Amino acid sequence: MRKFIVTIDGKNYEVGVEEVLGDQSAAQPAAAPAAAPAPAPVAAAPAAVGAGEKLLSPFPGLIKELLVKEGDTVKENQPVLVLEAMKMDNDITAPVAGKVSFKVAPGDNVETNTLLAVIG
Repeated sequence: MRKFIVTIDGKNYEVGVEEVLGDQSAAQPAAAPAAAPAPAPVAAAPAAVGAGEKLLSPFPGLIKELLVKEGDTVKENQPVLVLEAMKMDNDITAPVAGKVSFKVAPGDNVETNTLLAVIG
């Protein structure tokens, strides 16, 4: 099972997707639904750093645009940059209020969990 973090309306949700290789439709019957209810979505808590909170990339992509300037003060959940993935623009928001210190620039390619900025 592969795990992904999906951001919807500024909230992060962890989802799991099962991989199926080849045509296994005739080989295995459909699995019964899970008996336990799905856990409530949990926002990914950014790790604390000495001078602020880390803003990590939720998925791989291209830094398309910085929406605020270096050193600007932002509010919690304010969009701070645009991350393009699979031809879609995704606003990445501040996890906390504070001053922004970017660790990436427009045109940078990033992987999942790349440090994008520190806010504090």
